[in-house]
Amino acid sequence: MSRSPRRDSSLLRPETFALLAGFLDYLQVECGLSANTRKAYQGDLRHFLAYLDENALGDLSGLTPRHVEGSILAAGQRGMSTATIARELAAVKMFCRFLVIQRVLERDVSVSIEAPRKWHRLPTVLNDQAVKVLLEAPDEDRDCHAERDRAILAFLYATGVRAGELVNVKLPDVNFNLGVARVIGKGSKERIVPAASSAMEALQTYINGSRRKLCPGPATQTLFLSRTGRGLHREDIFRIVRKYVRRVEIRGKVGPHTLRHCFATQLLAHGADLRSVQEMLGHADISTTQVYTHVDADRLKSVHRKFHPRG
Repeated sequence: MSRSPRRDSSLLRPETFALLAGFLDYLQVECGLSANTRKAYQGDLRHFLAYLDENALGDLSGLTPRHVEGSILAAGQRGMSTATIARELAAVKMFCRFLVIQRVLERDVSVSIEAPRKWHRLPTVLNDQAVKVLLEAPDEDRDCHAERDRAILAFLYATGVRAGELVNVKLPDVNFNLGVARVIGKGSKERIVPAASSAMEALQTYINGSRRKLCPGPATQTLFLSRTGRGLHREDIFRIVRKYVRRVEIRGKVGPHTLRHCFATQLLAHGADLRSVQEMLGHADISTTQVYTHVDADRLKSVHRKFHPRG
């Protein structure tokens, strides 16, 4: 279960913090939200409760739409981005629905509050040459875990998995005969993703080589291990990717998710249909996948030249 939230205010009643702790457990048990999402929601709700405290509302049964709207306006005044404000409102809305379930509120007071409209920022993608240089960056002469790091980079690019998904992949999840891997995504949803043969070869080299040195026995089934033989954390994957990004001097904010963007963009550029890409990425809504359709201007131009009568 989730840890009980720290009590940040002296005016809010202890029952409020008990409800917040119960809500975090509800997100885990009933909604199946990931630890990262629960942690983000907990931080969002601390801001919300702090706002209620500043406005002298100690009892959540007195919550009104004006309180919800005011907290969102306050988030904007703190300089929060539109995306962060939208997520904070999503957390508050879920909390309000939970309060209705717990009969603290008679009705959902957040239902009329709309999230601020946000621009869909275009994902950062690398060109083919930059990806090639990055994937080849790990060097046995310089990096004691070069085999592992090369396999991590190759797997991220070949499958489009998130960093948080990657660290939970187990040895039995990889089927080398079929060239696919089993991935557990957001909401504990399982999906099967194919991987390029080059990524599978890099994985096989790592498993037969340095992984056996990190874990000589059957102590863990986790695929990617640290120098102590334990599973890597999500933060470790970010650190590893950034290490090689800096080495090959790629500019900009490039991380594990950039390779996910490159994966999706390449699939669409070579003719994959949007629905298939959605399934491989594990997107619940295809509108999330549609953001990648902007990137391949060259393909759109070639289609135009091929099919337009005046091309």
